[in-house]
Amino acid sequence: MHIEVDQSGKIEQTNKDTVLAFSNEISYAVLIPARVKREAINLLRATGKRGKNVYMLLFAAALYQLLKDHLDQVDLITIDIEYEGNEQGVKLMLLNLIWRNHPAYPAASITLRHIGKKSPAHKKALATYRGVAKADRTLKVEELLAPPVGKKQKRSGKPFRGGP
Repeated sequence: MHIEVDQSGKIEQTNKDTVLAFSNEISYAVLIPARVKREAINLLRATGKRGKNVYMLLFAAALYQLLKDHLDQVDLITIDIEYEGNEQGVKLMLLNLIWRNHPAYPAASITLRHIGKKSPAHKKALATYRGVAKADRTLKVEELLAPPVGKKQKRSGKPFRGGP
């Protein structure tokens, strides 16, 4: 199955909530309250993280929380581009989280490209963001900052060359 993923409310906008959602045959949405984003950003900055990297880390962590329980059902994930020019970085951050519990998950299964406003994922994210639909889950700071449970897997050592 192929799903598309979209975001409503940018992570950088710390005075507003953020919603990430996917949709196709199945759909799911996670909500990140503004308060949770601010706390997570402050904690990341306290560890020395700075600039756009802080937001990309939170975006990848939120993507992981959105997708983690559905990876066995999904063959292809298309994520809307939120950080133009940093698609490889976001994809690698997400894959590093996924590979902890799903070491065989293929990098080629994840692509980043613009999905457009007609996508069911866009509609689901926007409806949830506006309060028309309810989020399936509300994320907490611990979920965004804690690495997923599972032993860190040793990779093949080959450089990551998966396209966005």
